[in-house]
Amino acid sequence: MTYHLAGDSTVAPMKPQESPMSGWGQFLEKRIDAPVRNLAFGGATTESFLASGTWAGLLDEVGAGDTVVIQFGHNDQKLPELDARGGYTDRLRRMVADVRERAGLAVLCTSCERRWFDDSGGLIPTHGDYPNAVRDLAQELHAPLIDLAAFTAWLYEDLGAAESTTLLSHFAPGEAAAWPDGLADDTHFRAEGADRIAAFVARSLRAIERRDGDQPAKGSPIVS
Repeated sequence: MTYHLAGDSTVAPMKPQESPMSGWGQFLEKRIDAPVRNLAFGGATTESFLASGTWAGLLDEVGAGDTVVIQFGHNDQKLPELDARGGYTDRLRRMVADVRERAGLAVLCTSCERRWFDDSGGLIPTHGDYPNAVRDLAQELHAPLIDLAAFTAWLYEDLGAAESTTLLSHFAPGEAAAWPDGLADDTHFRAEGADRIAAFVARSLRAIERRDGDQPAKGSPIVS
């Protein structure tokens, strides 16, 4: 069984010239006991992924029993024709159908949240209706969902405004060769953050696959 990844830059593998900026898909294979094909690319929308032929190339190697993990939205939300309840979900619906035609499992993901805090330390949602549109589509299609918007929002708030920068591409001057003057990017992960998101995706896939249900229940004995 192979995992195939479709998505944007928050999923895509690291570009050598942008190291250590990376998407979470780069780190998934080390956390999961199966091969991973990561076809995500920077700037991708549901439409460009289809129109570029990348989706067709992904499908060409999807076999029965494979899993396709699909995460778009960061760039779709910038285009009126890919509105949350229209072009965006229409294309996601097509992707799920395509995977199912090949006897694969399509797993939908909400977009990773951006790290935007208000003055009181609360996280500001930046994806509008897009996460809810994916949640509703997953329910409609009876497709598994990994809610990365909820997880990353919780993660950033739990760490706090200052410490959460260690997950994103915040580089001091001279820290990263690609940005000699430094960088403060609250959308894209650095390697440490990408690895942490990948760990959550891997654990979520185990849950979707019911992979730990054959283990005996364990608990502390009750002492009377």
